[in-house]
Amino acid sequence: VGRVVAVDLDASIRAVRMGTLTIEAAPGTEVRVEQLRHEFWFGAALANQAFGGGMRPEDRERYLATFLTNFNAAVTENALKWHSMEPQRGRVSYAVVDAMLAWTEEHQIPLRGHNVFWGIPNRVQDWLKAMSDDELRATLEARARDVARRYRGRFAEYDLNNEMIHGNYYEQRLGPNITRDMAAWMRAEDPQAVLFLNDYDILTGRRLEDYVTHIRTLLGQGVPIGGIGVQGHLHGDAFDADALQKSLDRLAEFRLPICVTEFNFPGQRSRHYQQRGARLTDEEEQAKARAITEYYRMCFAHPAVEGILMWGFWEGANWIPVSSLYRRDWSATPAVEAYRELV
Repeated sequence: VGRVVAVDLDASIRAVRMGTLTIEAAPGTEVRVEQLRHEFWFGAALANQAFGGGMRPEDRERYLATFLTNFNAAVTENALKWHSMEPQRGRVSYAVVDAMLAWTEEHQIPLRGHNVFWGIPNRVQDWLKAMSDDELRATLEARARDVARRYRGRFAEYDLNNEMIHGNYYEQRLGPNITRDMAAWMRAEDPQAVLFLNDYDILTGRRLEDYVTHIRTLLGQGVPIGGIGVQGHLHGDAFDADALQKSLDRLAEFRLPICVTEFNFPGQRSRHYQQRGARLTDEEEQAKARAITEYYRMCFAHPAVEGILMWGFWEGANWIPVSSLYRRDWSATPAVEAYRELV
């Protein structure tokens, strides 16, 4: 079965990702062709501490250089989240977001804005929960307009309202049209803003049909969905390749771009999850390298997928440390060679 899948993936990659380059030149002309960048996003999350003074200077220098060596797209890990920007009402900090944008623009790296809103109840600030409905609605509008106006044209795309099928405090308070309104407020300030949905446990198949129903409902409301974000956290120490393929195929029926927005391997259902200082055995590290390769090849081979972003690549700044490409001392895991050979 493995060989059949590999052949199919190779054929799909040739069909989806490759084309013919024709060069016309005088006979005897020496021609050199060098690929400068990928169209497909091989990205990673940018940690706050690399842009907000929380990382040792030598680690920060290594972190940024390693990013540029390995990735061509980025996403704000925590910087844009509302509870990170405005933990206390009226005291908004833009510094880390501004620094990330300045750095990615300098290096011509597209940056995803994750996220404008996040309605999981424990991610909603207490000062918001204390508001009346009218005041809450006005405050949401102010947030949407502020972000879109301040960063107009600079973020490649946004996660508009994160993880809605798992919890949506704003909808509970303000009704089923609030996501449409959030989109309208942002588009009023930035008409070209690309607004993604983003949710988890989709590529495992567990919440796939819930997500399909959710997307269909929002499209029916007229929400201008620019793409479908699917996280890649919820597998364990292995992943279900059939579920991944079926999920991507099912979501592709919407004919919207798909982005694997937050990938870790091992994932959240790994026995090593949240084990600080855990070490994979040599055999486990090799299995991790093989799994990352297979996961990436499956996504790259799928015509609807436009990118995949790792949610951390260095053990010193990664919420699932064992999923890192690089250990705390910057030594490379076997996954580094596998990843670099692949990309």
